[in-house]
Amino acid sequence: MPNDPLPRTIAEMPVQRASAPASPAQARGRFFNTGNGFNVQLPPVPDRIFVDEPAQALDPAMPTGLIACDISADLACGFAATTPLVLAHYARIRAGESLTTDFVASGVIAYVMQGSGTTRCDGEDIAWSAGDLFILPGGAAADHTAGDVDAVLWVVTNEPQLAFENLRPPAAGQAPTRVVHFAATEITRQIDLLYQVGRNEQIAGSALIFSAEEQEGTRNILPTLTVAMNSLPGGAVQRPHRHNAVAVSMVIKGDRCFSVIDGKRKDWAPWATMITPPVSVHSHHNGGNEQALFLIVQDGGLYYHARAMGFAFAEQPAS
Repeated sequence: MPNDPLPRTIAEMPVQRASAPASPAQARGRFFNTGNGFNVQLPPVPDRIFVDEPAQALDPAMPTGLIACDISADLACGFAATTPLVLAHYARIRAGESLTTDFVASGVIAYVMQGSGTTRCDGEDIAWSAGDLFILPGGAAADHTAGDVDAVLWVVTNEPQLAFENLRPPAAGQAPTRVVHFAATEITRQIDLLYQVGRNEQIAGSALIFSAEEQEGTRNILPTLTVAMNSLPGGAVQRPHRHNAVAVSMVIKGDRCFSVIDGKRKDWAPWATMITPPVSVHSHHNGGNEQALFLIVQDGGLYYHARAMGFAFAEQPAS
């Protein structure tokens, strides 16, 4: 109203609109300022561990289908999400049955937890078994068929990234990464090679980074997503560090292992999906005698491209 008193500062001003819009396009405009335009409050990404979802996927009574690690309500997202830009699922496929997926994503990451089978996507066939990792292009439906025993996959996409901007998946033949298959035996060979060569303490862990022909220059698996198999020998600790990228990890094996995230201990559980929030100080600890393995998906490609990864070592007391 014309006689309403002015706010004390521009930070208290409500959203402004054109006073006399001459068209629908002008009426859609909104105005903020330096006092109120940068104070958007969103819930933080939690350091969540998903244990019910893998238990459900591994339950023999579970029918063929997908189980999403969805905390969109906690994140205040209007779409399914594990983190603001990443969505993880567990896929159970009963013996001899098929599951068709067609994600609104630019690519799909799949790790075989148990069983064997085949996937047909974009005119190519993959024969997979436990311990394999494969990548599928976005914009193409995939048919996954289990063999003689039930199969369980861990499937990760960037669906929330596309949903945030209301984008469509790539057109046929235009996906940034085509079908890629990493066999379990080759993954093991590559990890063993890392330990044969060794590293110094300025290198953060002994993780195997997966990339593809099209993404060799970015060293990612998709333009915005990075995938790594992190390994930790028995009794070892990966020193505290932080980075701007979020991490969505799945425990493959690890006896008496835990992470410390911003001073809080988070015990691992078999096949659990874990969230490490962005910029949190975190370390990983193997209290057992055997090598631990966990697969990590990060939205790191986004930060590499923006020149804002923000990786740094940090000191943090263990719990």
